[in-house]
Amino acid sequence: MVSIWPKKAFTDCLTAVSHLLWPKRCANCSCVIFDEGDFCGRCGQELNFLTAGHYCRRCGRNVSEFAVTAKGCPICIAEEFVFDAIARAGIYEGPLRNTILVFKKDSDKAKQTFTLLMNSTLEGSSFCDKVDFFVPVPLFWINKINRGYNQSHLLAKQINNSAKVNTDLVRIRWTKNQTSMASPYQRLKNVEGAFAVRSGHDFAGRHICLVDDIKTTGATLNECAKTLKEAGAAKVYALVLAVADQRVD
Repeated sequence: MVSIWPKKAFTDCLTAVSHLLWPKRCANCSCVIFDEGDFCGRCGQELNFLTAGHYCRRCGRNVSEFAVTAKGCPICIAEEFVFDAIARAGIYEGPLRNTILVFKKDSDKAKQTFTLLMNSTLEGSSFCDKVDFFVPVPLFWINKINRGYNQSHLLAKQINNSAKVNTDLVRIRWTKNQTSMASPYQRLKNVEGAFAVRSGHDFAGRHICLVDDIKTTGATLNECAKTLKEAGAAKVYALVLAVADQRVD
């Protein structure tokens, strides 16, 4: 009598062999992990800390819930933003920062975690049900060829929402990396006039949600929002994985 291996037992055996030959590693510290998810226990706890707490819905920085007013928080009240509101998953530190940097080189890195973060962040935003289009912050064509993909576009496509992803916002000239700019003014001038919308776009009167991985001073998001509003957009929101620049100047 021939014994047939149960399907589950066979699958479990293949999984065990796969873990042995190609062990899964933490997306942040690269230690071997055996549980589901992208991070080990220690890095997962740190990530939870970085994505918890209250933040300003105008600038995205960490702030006490009692310090926010209709005009923003004490940090951003004197800053000018063209976008109307922002939602962010966490702050640009620790495992969140490290994994975003790796994500720009490996599109599969932490994809499961980033999908969860983007969707839960959108659900907790003030504009979740108001979006007509999700618009990824575009890369210049040379940068996209070099990288092979636009990480902001990948994030936008993972959003579980009835609104469509629209790529009619384009970057029309090369700009230096914003992280190389020493001051907010330099960042502003670096991206000034760097974006445009394609002819035949459908932005007039629409509510747009920009999608990006990081917001620092907000210069790039501001310039994108300015371009979209000049094209007729009624409202422009921003959805990002992380917000940097937590300093109080």
